[in-house]
Amino acid sequence: MNNERGRSAFAIPGAEQWELTSQAGDDYRIMVWTPETAVPEDGFPIIYMLDANAAFGTMAETVRLLSMGPYRIEPSIVVGIGYNIDQPLHTERRFYDYTVYASEDELPPRKDKSPWPLTGGAEHFLQFIEQELKPLIEQTYTVNRSRQMLFGHSLGGLFALYTLFMKGEAFQFYVAGSPSIWWKNEHIVPYTEQLIAEAQRSPLHSSLFIGVGSLEKPHMVRDARLMYERLSAADIPGFSVQYRCFEDEGHLSIVTPLIGRAIRFADQGNQV
Repeated sequence: MNNERGRSAFAIPGAEQWELTSQAGDDYRIMVWTPETAVPEDGFPIIYMLDANAAFGTMAETVRLLSMGPYRIEPSIVVGIGYNIDQPLHTERRFYDYTVYASEDELPPRKDKSPWPLTGGAEHFLQFIEQELKPLIEQTYTVNRSRQMLFGHSLGGLFALYTLFMKGEAFQFYVAGSPSIWWKNEHIVPYTEQLIAEAQRSPLHSSLFIGVGSLEKPHMVRDARLMYERLSAADIPGFSVQYRCFEDEGHLSIVTPLIGRAIRFADQGNQV
């Protein structure tokens, strides 16, 4: 039997990728999936996801599957922001891109006693997304800029919260999965009060979904729940927040069910 017969590289229909170097000289692998349907009059909704090396395929195939059948969602373009590696996660790059600067005494000791990677690139990474990546995507594809989602998990979930608090108008839907709220002695928490105060003067037009797994470290579950409870209690004009603790899911296994929930969250607004 010839095991080579009919063998070819696997590809997701409608997906492509390319390398992109930012103006600051940082290299990224950009992955894009586009629906195989007619472009809506207002353009396609769009999902920007972090850690694309790990879960772009899952996101793209889930959107493709949920776009079928009698209860179909409106398909979205999926844009994955990854790195030029073959592993699921680029530890050093994500610690820089997704965080604000933290000194060694502002972080807990690492399990292997090694020093923390370079941190503090969140502002530059957000600038790259807004000023370089988005314009490129919008020149290439027909996008509905009023229906944009940012999806992040772990440190990516922290970055999703950072973006909401620093530049809430950048996206209409934010998904923060297992957000690393612990980072830099929970420096992100006070920004909830800033968001609440600013929204009283200028209502937001965005929604946030916070998800965490029940089997994650207790402080991860607690922090996510407290973030949700504070934002929910504030009754912020033009803003909605939802929370779910996924039973029997850990820090990594939560990614798959979170993706399905996130897609429906953006498609149906508050009806999740």
